[in-house]
Amino acid sequence: MSAPGEHRRLREQLGWYALGHGTPEERAGVRAHLDGCAACRAELAELTPLTAWLDRVDPDRLDDRPAPPPGLGDAVLARIAAERPRRASSRRALAAAAVVGVAAAGFGIGWLARPVPDPLPLEPVAVQAGPGIEATADVVPHTWGLEVRLTGEGFTAGAVYRVVVTDEDGAAVPAGQFLGVGPAELRCNLNSSVLREDAAGFRVVAADGTVVASSEL
Repeated sequence: MSAPGEHRRLREQLGWYALGHGTPEERAGVRAHLDGCAACRAELAELTPLTAWLDRVDPDRLDDRPAPPPGLGDAVLARIAAERPRRASSRRALAAAAVVGVAAAGFGIGWLARPVPDPLPLEPVAVQAGPGIEATADVVPHTWGLEVRLTGEGFTAGAVYRVVVTDEDGAAVPAGQFLGVGPAELRCNLNSSVLREDAAGFRVVAADGTVVASSEL
């Protein structure tokens, strides 16, 4: 068990660990802590499925807000104030207000009608599982690597399993970890830096090093 200060420091690193970041030494330190800390293992299991959604975020549009052109409102009000006589001004004010409303609505419609990205392609793959385990999986190719969407039952409750993606040279690249939930259905998204065209398969490995499920791509 880590000291309180060390536990807090390692817990704060779970976010980048789930994203596959960190040096080999840093990741080894987090893994060693996870081996003895059930609370951090549970938190990591909650964080891991969220990492896949980050790939769908377009950072160039985070601050994008639809709005009329700058100065449009002031220009309309100035035009209304300049109109005479008063009755004619009232009629023109109504028309100008309608123009502002149409302009604002046009911007809103343009925002709603913006192109929606195509759904990510799912590739079902066959999974060979050990005794007592049932598992299926889809893989998703990304520009940064391969995502494995794993569904299964029979993984020992509370046990830590790690997933590695193997490349064509046989190297095993970490894709994440999850906690078993026993007979209940488990769903998790795991991410590796290996590109789809370079990936040869993936393995689910128990804490003792036993491969409990695998797939050839």
